Amino acid sequence: MSDSSPAFVSEPASAPAAVVLDVWCEVQCPDCRSALGDLRALRERYGDRLQPRLRHFPLEKHRHAFAGAQAAEEALEQGKGWAYVEAVLERVEELDRRGEPFLVEIAGELGLDAEEFDTALIDGRHILIVDADQAEGKAIGVTGTPTYVIGGERLDGGKSQEGLRARIEEIADRLLAGSA
Repeated sequence: MSDSSPAFVSEPASAPAAVVLDVWCEVQCPDCRSALGDLRALRERYGDRLQPRLRHFPLEKHRHAFAGAQAAEEALEQGKGWAYVEAVLERVEELDRRGEPFLVEIAGELGLDAEEFDTALIDGRHILIVDADQAEGKAIGVTGTPTYVIGGERLDGGKSQEGLRARIEEIADRLLAGSA
């Protein structure tokens, strides 16, 4: 799902359906930060034909990861999910030091309703989404982040990013050619 478009978009019959790329991520993960360049390149290459979908997989070793996932969900609800995730990942060391107040601060910097962020982190309104993502991730074999799922194939970026973008492009090209 794209941050700037509704979940269901009617397209002309001749347009191929968008390919969904599930991105299992956590906002305190240095490997996820390393993957940002690949995600930006994929968005640039495919535009609306590839729909990166944020999936949460907070790792226990990162103490602010679960709150970060909830905050990312609030940012998605307010229309700037990926922008928020990228902003936090770009400053992951600051998140390590400052925790939840930093998550709220980033929301304000992006023009989001920071008070609503604070409330969302307190009332836990997004916990079920984060828990469901994590459970689904475990069920399909996600063990670290980033992990990608495209066309039913799981690609583990937590071990190495090398070659992953090319593999994602190969699968996306095949899927897009098949839907044309």
